Amino acid sequence: MVEVEDVLSRLRRYPDVEAVNLYAVDAADRLLLDEAAEALAAAGDGRVAVIDDGYGALTLGAIAAHELHGVRVHQDLLTGELALAGNARTVGLADRYTAHELGPGLLSDVTVVLWRLPRALSGLAETADAIARFADPEVRVFAGGRDKYLTPAMNEILAESFSDVRASRGRQKSRVLLATGPKAVGEPVFPVRNRLDDRDLEVVAHGAAFSGPKLDIGTRFLLDHLRRMKPDARDAIDLGCGTGILAVALAKARPEIRVTATDQSAAAVASTRATAELNEVADRIQVLRDDAMSTAPDNSADLVLCNPPFNVGAAVHTGSAIKMFQQAGRVLRPGGELWTVYNTHLNYRGVMERLVGKTEVMGRNRKFTVTRSVRGLHDAR
Repeated sequence: MVEVEDVLSRLRRYPDVEAVNLYAVDAADRLLLDEAAEALAAAGDGRVAVIDDGYGALTLGAIAAHELHGVRVHQDLLTGELALAGNARTVGLADRYTAHELGPGLLSDVTVVLWRLPRALSGLAETADAIARFADPEVRVFAGGRDKYLTPAMNEILAESFSDVRASRGRQKSRVLLATGPKAVGEPVFPVRNRLDDRDLEVVAHGAAFSGPKLDIGTRFLLDHLRRMKPDARDAIDLGCGTGILAVALAKARPEIRVTATDQSAAAVASTRATAELNEVADRIQVLRDDAMSTAPDNSADLVLCNPPFNVGAAVHTGSAIKMFQQAGRVLRPGGELWTVYNTHLNYRGVMERLVGKTEVMGRNRKFTVTRSVRGLHDAR
């Protein structure tokens, strides 16, 4: 039998950002495993699902503690999926779980769900609906997180899909919500649609996609500079595509351009595909679930558009943005351009100058800065 603490102590975040203040397992993971222990022991093989397990603590911890097989896992973020796979190989448990999309393949006949609560309430609502829709009527949902990210609205959203929602006692600034009694469900609410009249664009959004069906103000500011972006570009990448607004706007504005939209979020990729279809540009947009363009060849793009995150998971950290800039420097052809919008206080300009090339401020308002970075003609990266 594999010791649980031995498993948890060996977990890594890789290929996600690793730093001294970023952890692969935390107090909320441990509390979830403890609160669900009795239910997991009774569930047996093939009846447990784990959702949005950061780096494998819930999946591998449950498997090790209860000798489980056939655990079904859904992770919206590709980095989490890859980290779990790597950690499972390291501790010898790779054959004990399978990865699934959010839907019946993940949840059919499941009696126990372990779930790290997302910060986006729309993502919480879509997942709660899926559990209530597809899981066993006797399902017990253990949904947990750190106290500072939990809000009363989460209880209310869970109560829309479950008849009983209660909170555990807190421990180490963490808490678990237990939901039981799935309610009868009607037509699915997600994905949702919205028309941006001022952009002549329809947006489709799944719950966990950044900014939902709306146009966030940073992306709006970057779009204002669309006509100035490398006029002769033929191959462009929307890096961190979200719902696909940048990719679709670029494809509509320039019929001659080929666009690759990439995001590590499964919800974002599904949203972008649907947005491209609805706007009749799907034939010119390739949508990939990828970790910061890691599978894109060197020197393969003329133009990269990016509205980078300012957090890694729940932590405020610039690591993800820096990773994106590093990849842009590799993927851009000499003379290629990276156009970025970011919160002005983050002051990324020097980082992009170093990782990509000469960087100019192209626009600035009260909150955001738009920059253009040009890869040097003789810069071998």
